[in-house]
Amino acid sequence: MDRKQLKWKLRYYWQYFPFTINTVLYVVAAWASFKLLYKPVPNGEYPSPFLPFVILMGKLTLWFVIALGLVSMFSTLAAYFYYTWLRESNKTALRVDFSLEESAGKLPRLFLTASIDGIFRPILGFVKGRLYYDDNMLTDSFGLLTNKRKPNSLRRAAITGKSRLYLPDIKEYDLKGGFIYFQDMLHIFSLASAHPLQGHFYQPPVLKKNNDADAQPKTTETMEVRIDQLRRVDGEYLNYKDFESGDDVRRIVWKVYAKNRELVVRVPEMFEPFASHLYFYASFHARTQKQWLNDDYAREMLNHYKDCVWTIYDALGKKDWEVRFIPDQQISLSDQMSETERTARTISNSAWHADRSLLDYFNPSTGAVLCISSFSDPAEVAELLEKCTPATIVYFIRVSSVLRSYAPLRWISRLIFLPPEDRLSRLRATWPFAPLNFKLRKNEKELIAVLNKSAVTWGEI
Repeated sequence: MDRKQLKWKLRYYWQYFPFTINTVLYVVAAWASFKLLYKPVPNGEYPSPFLPFVILMGKLTLWFVIALGLVSMFSTLAAYFYYTWLRESNKTALRVDFSLEESAGKLPRLFLTASIDGIFRPILGFVKGRLYYDDNMLTDSFGLLTNKRKPNSLRRAAITGKSRLYLPDIKEYDLKGGFIYFQDMLHIFSLASAHPLQGHFYQPPVLKKNNDADAQPKTTETMEVRIDQLRRVDGEYLNYKDFESGDDVRRIVWKVYAKNRELVVRVPEMFEPFASHLYFYASFHARTQKQWLNDDYAREMLNHYKDCVWTIYDALGKKDWEVRFIPDQQISLSDQMSETERTARTISNSAWHADRSLLDYFNPSTGAVLCISSFSDPAEVAELLEKCTPATIVYFIRVSSVLRSYAPLRWISRLIFLPPEDRLSRLRATWPFAPLNFKLRKNEKELIAVLNKSAVTWGEI
């Protein structure tokens, strides 16, 4: 077990420790208050006539807070033991649902809605939840503060809560379980109980601000949308049809006749001014050392790449033809999803890889749009672009831009004066010194040079 795994293990099992930092603070505060309020008065005389009144009010306040805290603590214990009994009797269950919500002018956000049956909230206390996923990773705690009543009744059926989820990466997560916390009013102690949960949830990619893209399909499957250029249309089944009077005997397929004793002729390809499907490719192939693909820098760049790919797909989907996304890695998904949902899920589950090369992945004859990243191999890209026509659209996504700090000397202020807000802010402060930075910038310059020499239409994001 390495240091990182030990850290997460300790953080996971620390949830069962009932006392918090507030326990120490309130014990110290209570001890100091007693010493101050019950301090003997020298010679029984107060230096001010108002001091006895102030001390009396202080004592009343102290005992009122202690009494209120004890009520909250005992009600928290009662709620916790009642929940434990319900759980052992299989009379309660924790349910969670995930939803993606959008609002005007804001990016889509992932929300969690949780509910648990039968239990009650402590008096002046709190019930909170937390999920753990993957390798004992923990979400932020969320409150269960809303009572859900039974229909036509004042009796409580469950308590619910809704909270936004902040997850580090755009991908699918494996839900392993959850915690339920019962906390008193002052958070002096927190009683945790593990609750079994299983399932999967994912954080989808989000749209970037500049979401305009255009391309033309290269092939036609159904003649529904008219375009300005002629596109190839395949013939009938297997490009063959039965021989009829008037057909050119030179197009007879004698191999089929020798096998089946059936006269069939080849149907030539036709060119029509119609289009139906636009084939969209996005390569996640990475040309770099394998250990660099698993660090935090690569994860943040992968998130940025997924957002850009999804933005281009969304912009193309607003055109007159249907966009078909061709993944470069095997991802198992349900057949019940719509095409857009399947694409979002596929992009979210994709990862950097070194298995399927760009040459094996992209089909120049049918592919209309191709996305490549800063990790792509310039030599491989150059070889592929020689097979492409000017109608091919290539989007070069400079993934290192997500780690760039645009304000001068901003990384110094973050490194010395300001604490990191999140993983991305922390990585931006150290990115100028990362070995991957120098290697990636060199690779990006080579890719831009290759694209400039090619005949394809390309753009940079």
